[in-house]
Amino acid sequence: MSSIILNIKNGIGYITLNRPDVFNSFNREMALEMQATLDNCANDKTVRAIVITGEGKAFCAGQDLKEVTTPELMPGFRKILEEHYNPIIERIRTIDKPIVAAVNGVAAGAGANIALACDIVVANENAAFIQAFSKIGLVPDSAGTFFLPRLIGFQKASALMMLGDKVTAREAFEMGMIYKFYPTALFEEEVEKLALTLSKMPTHALALTKRLLNKSMINNLQEQLAMESDLQIEASDSYDYNEGVNAFIEKRQPIFKGE
Repeated sequence: MSSIILNIKNGIGYITLNRPDVFNSFNREMALEMQATLDNCANDKTVRAIVITGEGKAFCAGQDLKEVTTPELMPGFRKILEEHYNPIIERIRTIDKPIVAAVNGVAAGAGANIALACDIVVANENAAFIQAFSKIGLVPDSAGTFFLPRLIGFQKASALMMLGDKVTAREAFEMGMIYKFYPTALFEEEVEKLALTLSKMPTHALALTKRLLNKSMINNLQEQLAMESDLQIEASDSYDYNEGVNAFIEKRQPIFKGE
């Protein structure tokens, strides 16, 4: 049975982490399959938006500890990071399509940080986020030390990473870690509505916005202003810009193509 399920529907690529018996924790096979699935979504022109979620009770518990404690399976931490998690994070941030993390349950360790690397994070009201690394003597990875301080501030991120506190969906929302959380009964419906909204938007402009946000992490003001100018010119030369302006003038709904 595949550890990653891809279902493409209505212009949305739904990626489901599918090892529910181990709370969707990653082993090498699953990590490599996740990379290939993200590549498939990136290259498929019918996919306008991507949703990542988990099967069963958990979103993702991070690394499968059986893999790192069984000598014949142990790939080594450098290999795990450089060949498993880092390429996943890099794909999430560089794919020119909006990516939603739909956190349906516990997101711990690398699982939490994969979610936080996505463009928009929403959660089930029963979900939780845990920087679990310190509990077993490890440091945060999968870009957690990059994104979390920028989302919630240095002091809060430092405390969560050192103490390994469990953060509820409501707490995550209130501290700015995630965009929204939904009641369990409405979660799947709300995720689909959000993804459909994104898929019908001018996704080329969203891709350019994503590039700007990535660079804003390292650019100074002058560099960011210059990049905004360049990408605004590119956006204004697109089909979607012309369609959006014409639709506004003609008082109709625009039909964007992501071009």
